[in-house]
Amino acid sequence: MSQRYEPRSALSRAIHNAEETLIALILGVMTLITFVNVVLRYVFNSSLIWGLEVTLILFAWLVLLGMSYAVKVTAHLGVDAVINMLRPGPRKLVGLLAAALCILYAVLLMKGAWDYWAPFAGLEQTGGRWFPTGFIQTRDRAFYETDQVPMAHGLAVWLGNLVNQGEAYDKLPRFIPYFILPFGVGLLLIRFVQAGIGIVLGKRSALIVSHEAEDQVADVAHMNKDD
Repeated sequence: MSQRYEPRSALSRAIHNAEETLIALILGVMTLITFVNVVLRYVFNSSLIWGLEVTLILFAWLVLLGMSYAVKVTAHLGVDAVINMLRPGPRKLVGLLAAALCILYAVLLMKGAWDYWAPFAGLEQTGGRWFPTGFIQTRDRAFYETDQVPMAHGLAVWLGNLVNQGEAYDKLPRFIPYFILPFGVGLLLIRFVQAGIGIVLGKRSALIVSHEAEDQVADVAHMNKDD
């Protein structure tokens, strides 16, 4: 069944509000950019040349932030018909097994996310095929830029001195939008660990919620009540 998430401390409330605000802001900016581009194209025969690229970047941020947020508030859909047939003890074991598999998946995903992002920031990738075994020397690719996204001159010079061997960027460097990969996956890993702890402590019963099934049950109950 659905379990409404309620922050239990001032810090968790602040983090929760920040996440919801950021997700709403991303949605709002995507909508605004798309709307402006449509008006410019069909009314003024012009466009924001960087609009599509920024929208794609924001969509990636929305997805990768949203997946960890959905784990936290138990919003990922799933089929729990078989699980609900089990008694509380076996049901808890199944939930813990699911949490362990999800944590393992997130660890593997975290390695891939870091290894993809690190060279764009001038950092080192990790060794090992499946799990990190230390850092290895990696070719610096911090000079890669986005195609069209502009940036302030002062920030371009400062970042160039910091990670691009003193050469200022002409466009937004790719390591900035790509940072959502390790950040979003790291947040997902934390949320899976928190979910597993919640199952152990009895604060939640599973990682998923089947909203469709709940809605159908509620509709049937409502119909029977009317009859």
